[in-house]
Amino acid sequence: MSEHIVFLDHDTLGPEVSMRRPGFPHTWEVHGRTAPDEVAERAVKATILIVNKVPLREAVLDRLPNLRFVAVAATGTDNVDVAACRRRGIPVSNVRAYAVHTVPEHTFALILALRRSLMAYRDAVAAGAWQRAAQFTLLDHPIRDLNGATLGIVGEGAIGQAVAQIGRAFGMRVLFSAHKGRSDMGPLYTPFEEVIERSDVLTLHCPLTPETRGLIGEAEFARMRRRPILVNTARGGLIDEQALVSALERGSIAGAGIDAVSAEPPPPDHPFMRLVNRPDFILTPHVGWASREARQQVADQVTACIEAFVAGQPRNVVT
Repeated sequence: MSEHIVFLDHDTLGPEVSMRRPGFPHTWEVHGRTAPDEVAERAVKATILIVNKVPLREAVLDRLPNLRFVAVAATGTDNVDVAACRRRGIPVSNVRAYAVHTVPEHTFALILALRRSLMAYRDAVAAGAWQRAAQFTLLDHPIRDLNGATLGIVGEGAIGQAVAQIGRAFGMRVLFSAHKGRSDMGPLYTPFEEVIERSDVLTLHCPLTPETRGLIGEAEFARMRRRPILVNTARGGLIDEQALVSALERGSIAGAGIDAVSAEPPPPDHPFMRLVNRPDFILTPHVGWASREARQQVADQVTACIEAFVAGQPRNVVT
């Protein structure tokens, strides 16, 4: 049989990424973007559906009688009702390990920019402060080495491990956090509360689950005795966002680098938007994953997952 493949949000991969079409008989339908109320109409003939962030809920699945397989062009599958797909016998696959370079590199771009006050010094130069200083340097904002600092990592997967490797190369002391509330994870892990208290840089690389939602809130900010830099390149819901704003404004943390927000894009009244002109706060638009190389890997893995399913050997199945 010929498969009918529909990609609902191809624009999420960017125009420079080329997606290889599968090597079996098929028809191919691509949409740059798809609104939630357009999903059922556009996907009604699909036997194979590709989505990145488009929501695929049970009410829509009820209207897709031909659907046999869902390929998610991302690692996270929270936009897909996986349980509803399981009940219907529809396998769901994702892409894996494509971000083990791009996310750690973005993480350290944020860490270095904040630790060395790059935004503050760039703004100072643009405002003419260097010329007014009449000397060879400006020393108006803090500059701290990474060497000798303590790096706390929440999330011990491939990305967390890669962040640790880079941190050690800078001469940082690395602490992997035990899961919050757990004390039985062995000597390779440091209790969560201790990591919060000892870290000069705290970076999040864990999935968003019911257990990790709101992982960092008022109580955690109150324990951050070393005024760390907080970096989140994982999921926005891991942090109580209003609590982060309050912590930064009262000086409980030295800075924050954020690449994931609970609502993306954030609305104009989101609490983070009142911080965007602060030099100790960097908000990037969920691009930590998005190097050209990583996006090409995503595209290649999606095609491979589709071919594996049609060959009767599905891979990266999350259902």
